[in-house]
Amino acid sequence: MDLALLRTFVTVHRAGSFTRAAALLGLSQPAVTGQIRTLERQLGRPLFLRQARGVTPTTIGDELAHRAAPHLDALVEIAEAGLDEESGVRTLHLAGPPEFTSQRALPALTPLIAQGLAVRAAFGTSEETLDGLAAGHHDLAIATARPRGRLLASTPLCDEEHVLVAAPRWAARLGPDVLREGRVLLEQLPVVEVHESLPLVSRYWSAVFESKPAAAAAVIAPDLRAVLEATTTGAGLAVLPRYLCEEALAKGRVVALLEPPVPPLRTYFLVVRTGTLALPHIARAHERLLRAAAGW
Repeated sequence: MDLALLRTFVTVHRAGSFTRAAALLGLSQPAVTGQIRTLERQLGRPLFLRQARGVTPTTIGDELAHRAAPHLDALVEIAEAGLDEESGVRTLHLAGPPEFTSQRALPALTPLIAQGLAVRAAFGTSEETLDGLAAGHHDLAIATARPRGRLLASTPLCDEEHVLVAAPRWAARLGPDVLREGRVLLEQLPVVEVHESLPLVSRYWSAVFESKPAAAAAVIAPDLRAVLEATTTGAGLAVLPRYLCEEALAKGRVVALLEPPVPPLRTYFLVVRTGTLALPHIARAHERLLRAAAGW
């Protein structure tokens, strides 16, 4: 059986669509369709049922994918990694948001390095990391969005509490009436954010004030660590993960402007391509991160 046909089949099975699989493989949709038909003729059985949107695997298709996918992934890993067989080194390609990956994920994986694991980290938005994972550029991704479809499998990793913070000199100027009104609060303080769309402030305002923030950011820095530093120097208010600003809060460099009864949370997901947990180095890293996240 042609391995190229099997690889195309597994990609279609994971993507749930000939169109999506063609994009991931760098092939035309007719080429993917032709390869699947060739494989079906060789096996004498249909592997997919064509639907209005995408395809659904038959029982035979599911069984073949379950048996073939781990072995194909292992072959692709060997072919693309160029590993020295005598070294025993296995490389994990990890992707995620820069702050969380740097301060939580990478330190948690450090013990595995002594066991022969090499780590290559890439940073990006959830959309970027999930697209890269689906395309085979990464082995493991940390995202704040749960992926859809069969191509990627996700597991909740941890929840992140968001805190509304500002420098002490700003907090000293605000009375309780101001802090109860999101609109008034934004009239008093500039905003520091990671993007012009104010993703973190908008999420916080929706959860706590049940409104949308009517403001433009005074400072935009696409890294939450930079947002924290700008906030400590008095640039304005910011919404930050508690783990990231906990030390600054303890030292009084920033203060929490509010302590809502139910703080806004954001969930992180640990994501792999379906079937790749059969590869030992990915499975060990996956398990290590889940165990570490129990204490986060």
